Amino acid sequence: MPTHPPGNRELIRAINRSNVLNCIKTNGPISRIEIARIAGLSAATVSGITAELIESGLIFEKEAGDSLGGRRPIPLALNPRGGYVIGFKLAEDHITGVLTDLNAKVIANHTFHLSARSLDSVILALAEGVETLLKDGQLHKDQLFGVGVGLAGIIDAQKGFLRYSPYFGWRNVALRDMLQTRLGVSVTVDNDVNTLTLTEQLFGMGQGADNFLTVTIGRGVGLGMVINGQIYRGARGGGGEFGHTVIDPQGPLCACGKHGCLEAHVADPGLLRAAREKLGVPKLTMDELLGRAQAGDEKAMAIFSFAGEILARGIANLINVLSPQLIILSGEGVRAGDLLFDPMRKALNDYIMPGLAEDSEVRIDTWDDNAWARGAAGLVLGELFKSPIYGVSVVSAV
Repeated sequence: MPTHPPGNRELIRAINRSNVLNCIKTNGPISRIEIARIAGLSAATVSGITAELIESGLIFEKEAGDSLGGRRPIPLALNPRGGYVIGFKLAEDHITGVLTDLNAKVIANHTFHLSARSLDSVILALAEGVETLLKDGQLHKDQLFGVGVGLAGIIDAQKGFLRYSPYFGWRNVALRDMLQTRLGVSVTVDNDVNTLTLTEQLFGMGQGADNFLTVTIGRGVGLGMVINGQIYRGARGGGGEFGHTVIDPQGPLCACGKHGCLEAHVADPGLLRAAREKLGVPKLTMDELLGRAQAGDEKAMAIFSFAGEILARGIANLINVLSPQLIILSGEGVRAGDLLFDPMRKALNDYIMPGLAEDSEVRIDTWDDNAWARGAAGLVLGELFKSPIYGVSVVSAV
């Protein structure tokens, strides 16, 4: 009979533990017999693993179910109060923070104004944010699994290393290590669109989809990619700069220094630039521009219509290259609604290669202010539920 080296046995057990935990999260309440059938494990293995998970507080036994004869099966379910996580979204002038349970349900939330944008000031604000959220949730720090932080920029998530932040101007910062030292808890950092994508995968529209994209529209245009069930970040975290794909080389100047980027047409600054040119109004907010369009101002409506057509070109390019099952459109920009998305839907098929359109569904996700921070909390939850096959042992996360 073959034997496995101790390291291999530990890895196999960690993989089995991850499979059981994810099976309960996805299918619970569920009996041990059903877990064994779905996970392809022996009853004894499932019994041992579930006993450990119950002891750790991650799952619990519910009331016994119906029996077809013999002992009634006892269903198991994920214990949402078995631990908590905090997520922060760093914006240009504020931090949005949430405290969630293991089902990503928001227990407490808070928005913190940033009085300064230096690295030391932001780290101090995050530390104070942790204390505030724990106090609001009436919890202690030892009940936290960790803290997730999402921000715009190029981030090597595996190393927790911020290569570049366009809003803060920070370069080459060991952000995760600095935060862990200051906060005294495990910290995970990533690009904010990736955090949102991970939450869609775990708890939102992306559940059950092995290949889907999240496109965010607002201050910029971002892209999160799930390919073969895993977040794709590119080499050293540089993947997903969808907003800086060039749509028209003769187009308007983008903040990145190139001309005609998708972001320069579709993101808020691009829409406001078009409004200044076409409406002759030197100062206009997005709320004011949207209000004019919703009131029937034809020039304002045309601005959103053109942006929708441009967005269709970009989305079509994604479909032509990646052929995802699903594309989720999210971000503050979705509040434009049909003003933006009706023109996008009408133009989309004009740019998609024949035969691919029916393979991809485009859906709009309802936006709320806590979505980005909830996504950052999902970073920690993602580590909890990630299989050790992909480099992180669930055992070490619990």
